[in-house]
Amino acid sequence: MGPVVGFHWKSKYYIRARATKVSNPRTPKQQEQRGKFATAFGFLKAIKPFIRIGYKEFTQEKSAFNAAMSYILKRAVTGNGKETSIDFNRALVSMGTLMPVFEGTATQYEDQMYFNWQDNSGMGNAEDTDIAMLLVYNKNKETAVYNTEAALRSGCHAVLQLPADWQNDELIAYLSFCSADGSCVANSIRLTVTVTETTFDEPDIKNSPLWTSSDRTSFYPELKQPVINNISIKSLTHHPFTGKPFQGRLYGTG
Repeated sequence: MGPVVGFHWKSKYYIRARATKVSNPRTPKQQEQRGKFATAFGFLKAIKPFIRIGYKEFTQEKSAFNAAMSYILKRAVTGNGKETSIDFNRALVSMGTLMPVFEGTATQYEDQMYFNWQDNSGMGNAEDTDIAMLLVYNKNKETAVYNTEAALRSGCHAVLQLPADWQNDELIAYLSFCSADGSCVANSIRLTVTVTETTFDEPDIKNSPLWTSSDRTSFYPELKQPVINNISIKSLTHHPFTGKPFQGRLYGTG
């Protein structure tokens, strides 16, 4: 049988063969695989607490992080050799059996990201009480901010506070939902980020089919505390790529 290693995980005991010593651990194929692994790990490490919720439906035989790592490696890491990157259109920061939304927008105005979507409650297992989960990943700084309790599906709007020094960076926005009882999660969708330097007179935003009167109110720059459908954003979770993260509760009713 050869040398084996035993370990204990989730109240069960396992054994597996001990890895044999590799005579040449730096072959091109091995270096390529390590590069892909490092790319996927770097992306997921910045959003690890979000992933714990986003992949919770796949934790029977592996951790949520390992489930996300497996998916990202197979579907979202592109390139070869040492030149690897994340295809953010194919990456899923959450995955599950809950019905997602199919139309949405993300608009950056100064240090805030405004999310809008069409309420599809009643489609499949989607319910109006499903909770919106927002995430913005900073590609330049390899850092993320997110809110896992931002608004209800029926609310159609939410806003995420961004760090002040993000305004000139490339940002990736994702929107997902979790059922009210926390039992199931939707596949995330990537939203194209529109950056505006003006208020509600910006034509591209004003003419959007997802643009409403509440959005216009939220875009007045003199408002210090944006309020959307009676849901106010009171604090921020900022998880840097390195260092111990600070985690706070983001959801509060106005």
